[in-house]
Amino acid sequence: MRNATADTGRGGMRVSLDPIVYRFMQGLSLESIQSECFPVLTLEQIYGAITYYLGHRTEIDAYLKEGGANFKEFRTRIRAEYLQLD
Repeated sequence: MRNATADTGRGGMRVSLDPIVYRFMQGLSLESIQSECFPVLTLEQIYGAITYYLGHRTEIDAYLKEGGANFKEFRTRIRAEYLQLD
């Protein structure tokens, strides 16, 4: 799951599934996700990414939750280290 990406077809550029799913969870339409957030992807690629997400929702939601917890821990640690520098 960690390597779920959409190939843009433009020189090997890839877009991670995570930001597409986050936009979907925020309530953006698939058309808005494509046109406003990821114009390098086709609408079909956006639909494919969300179809994949919906088919693997439990696994992907757990991955996103874990990533969010890891980020929060990282941010807390960095802030504590930064304060020690003052």
